Parts: sequence; C-alpha cells; structure tokens
Amino acid sequence: MMSAAQDADDFWLYDLRVETVVGDRQSVCRHVEGESFRVEGELLIFDPQQKVSMYALAALLPLLPAKQRPTSDNDWMSTDAEIACPDPHCGGRFRVTRVGKRTFRHAETTGLPDQRDTPYWKDAE
Repeated sequence: MMSAAQDADDFWLYDLRVETVVGDRQSVCRHVEGESFRVEGELLIFDPQQKVSMYALAALLPLLPAKQRPTSDNDWMSTDAEIACPDPHCGGRFRVTRVGKRTFRHAETTGLPDQRDTPYWKDAE
C-alpha cells in the first residue's frame, strides 16, 4: 500500500507514437509513409525494420518531452500533431500522437542523491 508521501511523489507522462506521413508535397528525404517509433518515458522504441532519418530525429527530439507532459487543451502542444521534416524542400512530416499515460515516481527518476530510490527501470527487471 502506498503512503500519502509516495502518492505526492508520483507524476505521469504520455506515451507517444511518432509516425511518418507524406502529404501533397514529395518527400525529398527518406521518409516512408507509416514507419514509426514509440516513446515510453525516456525510451525511443523502434520495431524491427522501422527507420527514421537522424536529421529528422534531431529536429523531433526537443519537442518529444514537451509532448509527453500534460498541457492546456488550448496549448499548441496539445492541438498540433504534425512536425515538418527540417529540410524545407521536403514534404515529409511526423505525426505525434499521445497514446497512453505512464506513471513514474520522482524518487525513481531523479539524480539528486538525497531523494533517490531504486531506478524505475530496475524494478521491471
């Protein structure tokens, strides 16, 4: 049974699905419609044979942690789901969808020694 202190220590993040979409403009870079990966906590999870350009990934990475967090319904981070390829001549985009919630505890995820507990990923082993 969790104590009140443990409940106050909880926070949650959205799990994300990031899927390649190609619109009405031709994709100049290697973007294959439907290829995807998942974001669960701090992890990027690629199924076998799924690929993404490292340049596109570099453009996506700063936005993913923000997409994981709760935001106002009117915040653009809640309403805008597609991120363009960083190449201005490319028609590829990446649709980021919030697909679930995952609960974490501060004590399992912090680097602060006086607040640290067993890392969350060791509990799952």
